[in-house]
This record gives sequence, C-alpha cells and structure tokens, in this order.
Amino acid sequence: MKRLFDILFSLIVLTIGLPFALIIALLILADSKGRVLYKQSRVGRNNVDFQLYKFRTMCTGADKGSLITVGGDDARITKVGRFLRKYKIDEFPQFLNILKGEMSIVGPRPEVRKYVDMYTPEQMRVLSVRPGLTDYASIRYVNENELLATSPDPEKTYIEEIMPDKLKLNLKYIDEQSVGTDLRIILMTLKAIVVRNDE
Repeated sequence: MKRLFDILFSLIVLTIGLPFALIIALLILADSKGRVLYKQSRVGRNNVDFQLYKFRTMCTGADKGSLITVGGDDARITKVGRFLRKYKIDEFPQFLNILKGEMSIVGPRPEVRKYVDMYTPEQMRVLSVRPGLTDYASIRYVNENELLATSPDPEKTYIEEIMPDKLKLNLKYIDEQSVGTDLRIILMTLKAIVVRNDE
C-alpha cells in the first residue's frame, strides 16, 4: 500500500511540476555555471548507498569542503539556490528517487556515509526502511541551517546534539508507521514550510 501510494503520488507531482521544473532548470543555468541536478551519495535501506537527486543550489565543487551548510548566508549557496532552499523546492528531483524505489515520501531522511558510520547498533535500525522525503526530524529541524549558524562548531553540534535527536525521531516513526502517520507527517511538513516562510 505504501509503495503504491509513493508511485502514484510521485507520478502526479512530477507530471504537474514538469513545466515549473523546466523553468527552474533555466534559472539555475542562468545564475551560475554547472549542472542543473546535483547528485550525492546517501545511505539507503539495508545500508546500501544510492545517488540522491536535488536541484543544484550551490556553486560547483562546494561540497568538497564541509558537508554541512550553515545559515542562509552560506557563501557557497547561489542566489537562485537560496530561493529553492527556502521553499524546499530543491528537493523536487527526489520524486525520481521515489519512483526508482530508493526512497519513500515519508521515512527517515537519508544521511551521508560519514555520519552513518557513527551510528550505534540501535540507531542502525533506521536503515531497515526506505529513507524518505520528509519525516518528524525534517519538521522539527526545518530551520536546521539557522540553528547551526549560531554554533561555534557546527559539525560538533550536528554530531553530538542534532543527529542523535533526529535518530530518536526516526526510530519513533519506525515504531508507529502507518498510512495515517504518513499523511499526518505530510500535512505537518507543508504547514512547517509555510509557517517558517511567513515569519
């Protein structure tokens, strides 16, 4: 049932969003040099790596430094990229990951291998399900970049404070997942994005 919902929802979103995606692609190309899509290796279900898609929001090669972006004023983020990130539009291409079966609409956000290698045996349980486009942690940390911008050591704050809390929320989701829970999280996500950008 969940997989069928993922496929149908993704097809609808991709079909409706295609004209807008083409416009976004042109804006990205006009704003900075580089490809339209950004691919990054993430860890998926059963601890298997896959290529996650996003609209490129940073200057080419920016990910060779820190994997963490700090605040909306991170110099690596392009002008168009700031807008795409603000409204989470950069995540749109992940509906392709969902169609491919690598992700789900709702599920623990996929992490990079560097941080997965730090998981405890209990935390590794988050890899028992498909990673998702949104989850409880995405809602709680909708302003994660801004939180990290206030830290003297963003990576340490992420590893010691934010990541463990995210994983607790991910395990909570796994223990109570259902169609009703997924629908509630989708609605909560939309509300969080709207409220955040109305502030």
